[in-house]
Parts: sequence; structure tokens; C-alpha cells
Amino acid sequence: MELNIRMLKDSDWDTLVEWWDAWPEWQAPAKDFLPDNGKGGFIVEKQDQPIVAGFLYTTNSKAALLEWIVSNPKYREDDRQKAIELLIEGAESVCKKQGIKYIFSIGRTKQLINTHKKLGYHIDDKPSHEIVKTI
Repeated sequence: MELNIRMLKDSDWDTLVEWWDAWPEWQAPAKDFLPDNGKGGFIVEKQDQPIVAGFLYTTNSKAALLEWIVSNPKYREDDRQKAIELLIEGAESVCKKQGIKYIFSIGRTKQLINTHKKLGYHIDDKPSHEIVKTI
């Protein structure tokens, strides 16, 4: 069976919230905190079963942020890692086509950090924190 990547749709939102809620250390972000009101990203599927998703923030520079990567906690097939890699590489491909040179991402899970490392990302060995304020 083949993995497919596509843009997020409005109809994906409830699924993503379920995923965030299922992971113990996560809280779903507000929809309007995300690019294109929760549609500015990608989702990887296999036979219409969603596996992993992430959001791409573009900027007025040559950089983009790939953030809020979340996966289906119930999906435990052997190709789960490949799906995560496809998500990241798919975002890279879109960025290249748009003339973006740099992708920045924040990760706290060992698997996601190791996946980025495998794909050639520089990993800062000093932890940092997300700092957010609603104004």
C-alpha cells in the first residue's frame, strides 16, 4: 500500500484535535493560531487512513517553520516512520518550489528529533522553550 501526502482540509480538523488530545503532553492549538486557519499544512495517509500531519508557516524571509507535527496514536504499522519522513520531505519540496531556503522546526520527542537528524537537519543540543502569549 502506498503512502500519499496532501494539503489539509477543513474536514481534517476534528481528527487532528483527537490526536493532540490523545497524546498526554499535548494540547490542541487554537485553529486561528495555525496557518490558513488550520488548513495550512499537510497530512500523510495510507488508503484514506490519516497517519501524520504538520503545518507550514511561511514568512516574509527565505525561511519557513514546519510545526505542530502530530501523528495518529493508534497507527502502529511498519511504515509509520516512513510517513513522518514523507511529511517532512513533502514540506521541503513545497518550500523549494516557493524559493524558501530554510526550514525551522521545534521538536520535543526523541523520534521526531532523530527523524529530522536523519534527514539532514541541524539539531541544537541545548533545549529551548516555546514562548507564547495571547495578546
